[in-house]
Amino acid sequence: MPAPQKTSGTTPVQQTPDDKATSLRSRLAGSNTAWTGLVLVALCVLFGALRPDAFLTLFNVQNLLVQAAPLLMLAVGMTFVIITSGIDLSVGSVLVFAGVVSAMTMEALSGGDATGAGWGVIAVGLVVSLLGGAAWGLLNGLLVAVARVPALIVTLGSFGAALGAAQLLTNGVDVRTVPSVLRTTLGTGTSFGVVPNLVILAAIVTLLAWWLLHTTVFGRYTYAIGSNAEAARRSGIKVTRHLVVVYALTGVLAGLAGFMSLAYFGTTTISGHSNDNLNSIAAVVLGGTSLFGGIGSILGSVIGIFIPAVLDAGFVMAGVRPFWQPIAVGAVLVAAVYLDQRRRRARNSR
Repeated sequence: MPAPQKTSGTTPVQQTPDDKATSLRSRLAGSNTAWTGLVLVALCVLFGALRPDAFLTLFNVQNLLVQAAPLLMLAVGMTFVIITSGIDLSVGSVLVFAGVVSAMTMEALSGGDATGAGWGVIAVGLVVSLLGGAAWGLLNGLLVAVARVPALIVTLGSFGAALGAAQLLTNGVDVRTVPSVLRTTLGTGTSFGVVPNLVILAAIVTLLAWWLLHTTVFGRYTYAIGSNAEAARRSGIKVTRHLVVVYALTGVLAGLAGFMSLAYFGTTTISGHSNDNLNSIAAVVLGGTSLFGGIGSILGSVIGIFIPAVLDAGFVMAGVRPFWQPIAVGAVLVAAVYLDQRRRRARNSR
């Protein structure tokens, strides 16, 4: 007679469709990234329905991706800063400054007109742009981490100082002699006949940032500092040095964004980035990164960055005055922070 089979003593419970739906709703309720994705899809459906002849076209998709590429670089850097429980209000002005010093350097190396400059001059311009952004990021990091000045005040000061420095260098007049080869390859060029080269560059940098944040010791330290800086310090993490590096990294990415903007427009855009600070912060927060630190992801910021871009393009195509775009982004940002606060209070009360 065969021996009776042992049972675990528990009966497996089959999930009903209602249980699965409830589980899905629970996961969505706890994920800003998922909600942001749904909002983005809803906006695309709305504007696509209003203007199917213009919004749902290859040209418009390419244009959206290209316009979002420099802003994505700002948002990626901002993700690191906000996860550490910091903030950087200066990225838009640093973008402008980096573009100005890069354009002026290429112009000087070309004898006053960089239109016909080659790749050697362009490479120097790129390095100068990255160094210009890094300098402002390093200054921000030292003042925040070493001098212990609140990040809000430091970066608000840098916001005005970087823009003022760019205006002083150019007397408020944009530099318009940008190498033609830079414009036709990186600025407006495509690969495979479809994908803009600017988008490919942004995607590569974003993937590297994802790897750095989510798979390395540097990323783990970033989350640890944002969760509890004092506990991180007591566990042996060099918090001060790490924060300086994070702000410097944000400056470098803002410098890259400035070079990308220079390549796309073929000129510096001194007065064209007034909303970049708001849009990059909004994208990061909408993507699920908590302003209180310790929580966030690169993927969420990638999704969040297209909310301002889609709103901007959709409003123009729908005949809505573009001045509504920053109002809509600001309202969504406040709502995202409110929901984040509620989620934190609910988690802490358990």
